[in-house]
Amino acid sequence: MQPLAERMRPTSLDEYIGQKQLVGQGAVLRRMIESGKVSSFILWGPPGVGKTTLACIIAHQLQTPFYTLSAVTSGVKDVRDVVEKARQNRFFNTASPILFIDEIHRFSKSQQDSLLGAVEQGVITLIGATTENPSFEVIRPLLSRCQVYVLKSLEKDDLLELAHRAITKDVVLKDMHIELKETDAMLRFSGGDARKLLNILDLLSESVSGDETLVVTDQLVTERLQQNPLAYDKDGEMHYDIISAFIKSIRGSDPDGALYWLARMIEGGEDPAFIARRLVISASEDIGLANPNALLLANAAFDTVMKIGWPEGRIPLAEATVYLATSPKSNSAYMGINDALAEVQQSGNQPVPLHLRNAPTSLMKDLGYSKGYKYAHDYEGNFVEQQFLPDALQRVRFWHPQNNPAEQKLAERMRQLWGDRFSEQ
Repeated sequence: MQPLAERMRPTSLDEYIGQKQLVGQGAVLRRMIESGKVSSFILWGPPGVGKTTLACIIAHQLQTPFYTLSAVTSGVKDVRDVVEKARQNRFFNTASPILFIDEIHRFSKSQQDSLLGAVEQGVITLIGATTENPSFEVIRPLLSRCQVYVLKSLEKDDLLELAHRAITKDVVLKDMHIELKETDAMLRFSGGDARKLLNILDLLSESVSGDETLVVTDQLVTERLQQNPLAYDKDGEMHYDIISAFIKSIRGSDPDGALYWLARMIEGGEDPAFIARRLVISASEDIGLANPNALLLANAAFDTVMKIGWPEGRIPLAEATVYLATSPKSNSAYMGINDALAEVQQSGNQPVPLHLRNAPTSLMKDLGYSKGYKYAHDYEGNFVEQQFLPDALQRVRFWHPQNNPAEQKLAERMRQLWGDRFSEQ
């Protein structure tokens, strides 16, 4: 018999749970589907939130040929074969056949290149699904031809609705006596993943027989999952817990803890690109200006891993991990850009001071654009004091140096140049 997750896969938007921002009444994807005119797009979101299901629903509702490829097992020849089939199945004034590519982020550049012509000419409508940021993993020409829609982890109410639907509608579970007495552990372990939640129910249902009542409690869920560690893949709660522990160990300057969680991810089959990307983020967010070399080394580790692959790639990842964990820490740049963004959102589009504006035409010069601008290199020390913020924000501070040698040196230079403007209050 099929797993519960497959038996419960919805076949219409009315059965689809979650993602109201995309498929709720009046939302963008629902309008597109109801109009019968679907353009190519990419669904980006964590596992188990309905990416594949949504693609199947669209194909079913549009009654158009539907082809699927897995980026893990398909090559350029497979792509070309599907495109040719789609070309032959395309009839005048009918919707283009849909090509659904799961894990499109795993497609190589040549595989993605082979899709471009068909997408651009409308031979196929491409629907891609990815758990990784498409701007990093999808080539720019293909990305420019696709709208990106972000799917979110399912909320508590969504998961509870799904659980209740499963125990009352599923052909197997509806004939059992199931009581959801406690749901905290079930929701926590599912981590916003519908497939994970249904796997838990499936697992629990196998533990009872006959007319025995299954009373779901937090203790029961925890015990069953501990006894069945392989019931969950690396994309579930464990994935997010371990990467969280990894980053927090680096932030907390514990190289041993960081190496342990790195080993857990490697042993669990985590994508090395995902680990390397998180190291680059950590170098910027948590080490920052306290040791700018951290970003260079993390980026070098990323490039090296992409060049040499596994298993040797574990070594540059470990080197970067230890270096970041043992580096002094600062989040001043991270806090600075957050404060600046908050100011922009609050005060809106403040006008650029005239002396900072470009003046490529005589009219702009007549209007005072660029007038009074002082070219820093014309002055001693390559610095001259002038206004660089909008008039309404002249004395606002965004960057606040933190107490580490590197930033204190930068702060002292700013005080020498700007005087009391950079004297911390």
